[in-house]
Amino acid sequence: MKQIFILSCILFFYAGNLLAQKNSLDIKSHAALVFNAKNEHVIYDKNADKVMPIASITKLMTAIVTLDARLSPNEILSIENADVDKLKYTTSRLPVGSKLSRHELLKLSLMSSENRAAAALGRTYPGGTKAFVNAMNIKAKQLGMFNSQFVEPTGLSSNNVATARDLAKLVAASNSYAIIREFSTTSQHSVSPGNRRGPLQYVNSNSLVRSQNWTIDVSKTGYLNEAGRCLVMHTKISGQPVVIVLLNSWGKNTRIGDANRVKKWIESNQVASKNNKNESDQKLLLTAKPTLSKNH
Repeated sequence: MKQIFILSCILFFYAGNLLAQKNSLDIKSHAALVFNAKNEHVIYDKNADKVMPIASITKLMTAIVTLDARLSPNEILSIENADVDKLKYTTSRLPVGSKLSRHELLKLSLMSSENRAAAALGRTYPGGTKAFVNAMNIKAKQLGMFNSQFVEPTGLSSNNVATARDLAKLVAASNSYAIIREFSTTSQHSVSPGNRRGPLQYVNSNSLVRSQNWTIDVSKTGYLNEAGRCLVMHTKISGQPVVIVLLNSWGKNTRIGDANRVKKWIESNQVASKNNKNESDQKLLLTAKPTLSKNH
C-alpha cells in the first residue's frame, strides 16, 4: 500500500507539472492546434474550433483533389487570363502564356504558393473550376472537416474557411501522399515556362524546411489580410509525428516563432517525462522491501 501511495503521489505531481507546462506555452497565433499524429492525442489547442479564413493552406486540398483525379502529371498546361487574380489583384511570376506540366504547377503551388499555378490546376480539372471546387468540398466532408468550406482553389478568397482542428485532419491526410510530402518541402526549384524570360527560380515559402533543426514531412504557408499569416506542418519532434496548425499570426515572423516554441516545449516535456520516470523508478527501488528471506 505504501508503494502504491508513493507512486500515486509521483503521478499526481507529474500530471500537475505537465498541466503547468501546457499552460506556460505562449502561442502568439490567434488559433492553434498541436497533436500527435500517431495516437491522435491533442497536445495543445487554442481557439481550435473557431472558423477562420485559411488563405493558401487551401492549396493542400487543391493538391489532394488534383492527385485523386489521377490526371496525367506530364500534361502541359498553359496559364490563361482566367488564372489571373481578379479578386486581390496579386501579381505572379508566371505570365499568361506560360507552359508547364501539371506536376510542375503542383510543385510551385505547394512549395512557393504560386496562385496562377493553383488556379490552372482547378481550371483544367474535368468539368472545370466549378467541378473542382465541388470535389474539394466533398473531400473535406470525407476527411471529417465539417466546419470547412472552399469556394476556389488558390486561397485568395477569404470565404475559404476552416478551423484549426479541421486543418489538422487535412495535414494528416496530406501526409499520406508522397508527392505532397516531396513538393511541399522542396526548398527551391527552377522552372522554364517557355517564354523569353528564361528559367525562374522559386524558393519554399516556409524557411523552416531549410533548417537542419527540423524534420518536416508536409508544409504549407498562407497569408491574407483577413487570415493573417498561417502555417501548417506535419513534422517529427522527439521521434514522434506531430501536426502543427498555426492560424492568424499577424507578426511577420510570429508563425515561425510559434513553431519553434512548440518544438522546444515538446522536447522539454519529453526530457521532463524521461527524468520523472527515472526518478519514479529510483524511488520505487528505494522503498521496495526485499522479497528473499534472510536465510537465503
